[in-house]
Formats: sequence, C-alpha cells, structure tokens
Amino acid sequence: MVSTEKAPTQTPAPGGPAAAPAAGSAKRQLPSFLVIGVLSTLFYLGLYVVARHVVDRQAANLIALAVSAVANTAANRRFTFGITGSEGAVRHQLQGAVAFLIGLGLSSGALALLALLAPDASRVVEVAGLVVANGLATVARFVLLKVWVFRAR
Repeated sequence: MVSTEKAPTQTPAPGGPAAAPAAGSAKRQLPSFLVIGVLSTLFYLGLYVVARHVVDRQAANLIALAVSAVANTAANRRFTFGITGSEGAVRHQLQGAVAFLIGLGLSSGALALLALLAPDASRVVEVAGLVVANGLATVARFVLLKVWVFRAR
C-alpha cells in the first residue's frame, strides 16, 4: 500500500544558509535548541512557582511540564529543525510526549527525593532541584528530537 501522507515542509531555520537541510548538523541546531530550552525552562519554572501556590509539588510539576513541553516541541519543530506547516504536527507532539515522560520522571523523582530528604525545603531548593533534573532531561530531549522525532526524511 502506498502512503499518501506528504512529508512536512522543511525550511532552514531563520539565519541559516538556504541550502542547509532541516535535519542538519547538531552544530547548527544546538544554538537554537539551547535558546528555546532556556526560554522553555524559565516558562516551566514560572508556571511551577505559580501552580505551587495552589497545588502540591507533584501536581504543580505535572501541570508546568505538560504546558511547557507542548510549546517546546512546537518551537523546536519550527526553529531548530526547520519544519513548517501543520503536516505531521500532531505526530511530532505525540512523539515529543516521550521526551516529556522522561522529563516528568526525572523531575518527579527529584521532587520525591527532596520530600524524603528535606520535607520542609524552601521553594528555592525545590526550584534548584528541578533545574538540575530539567538539565538532564534536556540532553535526552535533544537526542530524541534529533534522531527520532525530527529525523531526516
């Protein structure tokens, strides 16, 4: 059976050379990924702190990470990997959910460990633990996005 699904339109990231493929080198993609990662982390931490006023650590983490992960995948799809158009966007978000689950596991584990070791830890300590967990998750996210979600077609 022949698939009628069209491949997503791939264009170079802004500022990149016109001939650069969307699945280009990590050297070209890494700066965009890092900028998006920093902005996503700040967004995530802001959401976490706000949600933490209303719900417990784990719920705040889940809410903040879920919202920021969708935005992160969309931004990386467009700016890091140069994929435009709506074709394949839902599939990319579902694949990006695997990276979200890794990040959720790491951040939830960090919060659980913190609750066990220092149950009265301040929000600053909570956020610091989440920054470390998020850093580890970022490495896994880049690898997954590059080799699986947005691989060269």
